[in-house]
Amino acid sequence: ERYRFLRWGQEAFDNFRVVPPDTGICHQVNLEYLAQVAWTSENGGATFVYPDTLYGTDSHTTMVNGMGVLGWGVGGIEAEAAMLGQPIAMLIPDVIGFKLTGKLPEGATATDLVLTVTQMLRKKSVVGKFVEFYGPGLDDLGLADRATIANMAPEYGATCGFFPVDQITLDYLHLSGRDEHRIKLVEAYAKAQGLWRTNTDPTFTDTLELDMGTVLPSLAGPKRPQDRVLLKDAASAFKVELTKSLGVAANDVGTTAKVAGTNYELTHGDVVLAAITSCTNTSNPNVLVAAGLVARKARALGLTPKPWVKTSLAPGSQVVTEYLDKSNLSADLDALGFQTVGYGCTTCIGNSGPLADAIVDAIENNKLVAVSVLSGNRNFEGRVHPNVRANYLASPPLVVAYSLLGNMREDITTAVLGTSKDGKPVYLKDIWPTNKEITDTVAAALNRQMFLERYGDVFKGPKQWQEIAVTGGTDTYTWPSGSTYVKNPPYFDGITMEPKLVGDIKGARILAILGDSITTDHISPAGNIKKSSPAGVFLSEHQVLQKDFNSYGARRGNDDVMVRGTFANIRIKNEMLNNVEGGMTRHYPSGDELAIYDASVRYKAAGIPLVVFGGKEYGTGSSRDWAAKGTMLLGVKAVITESFERIHRSNLVGMGVLPLTFKDGMDRKTLGLKGDELIDIVGLENLSPRMDLKLAIHRANGTTDHVDLFCRVDTADEVNYYQHGGILQYVLRGMAKAA
Repeated sequence: ERYRFLRWGQEAFDNFRVVPPDTGICHQVNLEYLAQVAWTSENGGATFVYPDTLYGTDSHTTMVNGMGVLGWGVGGIEAEAAMLGQPIAMLIPDVIGFKLTGKLPEGATATDLVLTVTQMLRKKSVVGKFVEFYGPGLDDLGLADRATIANMAPEYGATCGFFPVDQITLDYLHLSGRDEHRIKLVEAYAKAQGLWRTNTDPTFTDTLELDMGTVLPSLAGPKRPQDRVLLKDAASAFKVELTKSLGVAANDVGTTAKVAGTNYELTHGDVVLAAITSCTNTSNPNVLVAAGLVARKARALGLTPKPWVKTSLAPGSQVVTEYLDKSNLSADLDALGFQTVGYGCTTCIGNSGPLADAIVDAIENNKLVAVSVLSGNRNFEGRVHPNVRANYLASPPLVVAYSLLGNMREDITTAVLGTSKDGKPVYLKDIWPTNKEITDTVAAALNRQMFLERYGDVFKGPKQWQEIAVTGGTDTYTWPSGSTYVKNPPYFDGITMEPKLVGDIKGARILAILGDSITTDHISPAGNIKKSSPAGVFLSEHQVLQKDFNSYGARRGNDDVMVRGTFANIRIKNEMLNNVEGGMTRHYPSGDELAIYDASVRYKAAGIPLVVFGGKEYGTGSSRDWAAKGTMLLGVKAVITESFERIHRSNLVGMGVLPLTFKDGMDRKTLGLKGDELIDIVGLENLSPRMDLKLAIHRANGTTDHVDLFCRVDTADEVNYYQHGGILQYVLRGMAKAA
């Protein structure tokens, strides 16, 4: 049903093309094929050249900055508005220069480098800022490594992490099959416009520096990508986190559980998922070849993954399979269980598929902290798998190594990974490839012809795609009746030609009080749908079997499912309740403990507006516009936090929800919020960008506190969007008036 909708769009619009399923992750396709670095257009008989730019509906759109294309992620609603002719408005950003010197040492990978960069930039605080990489270190940083660093800009908080055009960019354009005229044009244009990298240090708002020679093998986890830990310290750090952030009592650390039908037990820290996944790493030949070489050496010695580890490989594009096949590394990865499961996000976005029932039972019945090790970019709570509490980001070769070790309790740098065919212990150093082995293998296996062949007919797609029938006319889409996947959304219900006047928010109830680093995964999860959740109940009521629930991500075309999934992450904690995980709240004045969706239905029936309070870095992570759409559909009028991540703040405005931040060191804790208060937000009649507003907190004891808030509607365009009830309403009214 979803693919049929896209097929219809492809036929309905002259300037809309679809890269079919089974091609690769969109960011990798941008790098390998779509991006041009310099574009041309004809106007008045003259040819104009202009820089390539990208506005993408995924936060890791930033990957394209690795090849000198300025781009960043936005929500779908902003992208829709841009398609309909709306300009992009933003505050002029600070530009932070990140100087790279030296070169990566033996044994360190681009993944180790990007985790180090992410940690440094998070500490620097670069939210809403551009980062540009410069310095002599770029001479030893291939384009794939640059793309890996640019990819994780959302994790370090920046709008983008930009690498200027240089000879390495041109070499990649040639390798990936771009025509020679385009490559010469890019070089001439970049040099003429001052976009070519030179040896002179640019002027920046601020700078920081890293000698890449100091980078050491690392992981990040167990809950945030910026929480880097050195590989040699990972085991000891995990043991600390086990009783600290993962909630295991000290006397329960040694808990073991027999796995039914097997001859092994599980305990805290066992790795149950090992996934080579994600646009960040599966697009990088160096780390993927390194993973293949680790698999080859392990296979030759007779090692296999532990039986409780689920393994998988999801390449970023079909070219990856080509060079793994040519170097005969696919067979080695296959032998260790890292068979290709498809070309897409997979485990990185929570689509790992189920664990074995017996393993799930052992984890759930004994409250074990199971571990995943993945070559992804995000490890937020509840994202990777509902039964996996600790998630570590690692390079692809380390993913293979941890599948052999099978746990996070032992120091992988010194532990025995297994026993060889001749009975000798095997250590990590015995299977780790040298940098020369990696570069020699890549050089022999990767060539221009692979790209030309794989992208020669990229828009054709597989047979299944070609055979999808499109029904109805091409002017308007015929919405399928009764579909639980694709449904006409309610955003324009009751819309009038003129917007209603915006008034103050009065008598609002608090739907949730949330903590720091609340991600868009917390707000709108993409993974499994629990049968007992409001979304699961809805699907069951519509005769959908649990095995066919699919995921929230797959059902984004149905607002009935998605609004019920808002704030439904299994790990989210609402501070209105004591030690309760999951999307629950307390309804007032009844005091009933309810699912957040069910409470919102009650409030809506009573005509009561809602607000949400949060902490620092609210809305970090994916550019998931459903985190804003769902918030709006629940009846939330304002979100009040200490700080917002860029994309989610913009998405809230785009859906007509007011983003507000505390001033003067105030926060939800200093205000002593319990959740039973009534809230007023005053001053909206004369809204202007970044103005101060007044918050009135009416407490249950009859007292009232007044607090200043900072309005994060940042531009005049955003004021218009908010006053129209959202960006789509603004655009629709403009189109209607122009018709």
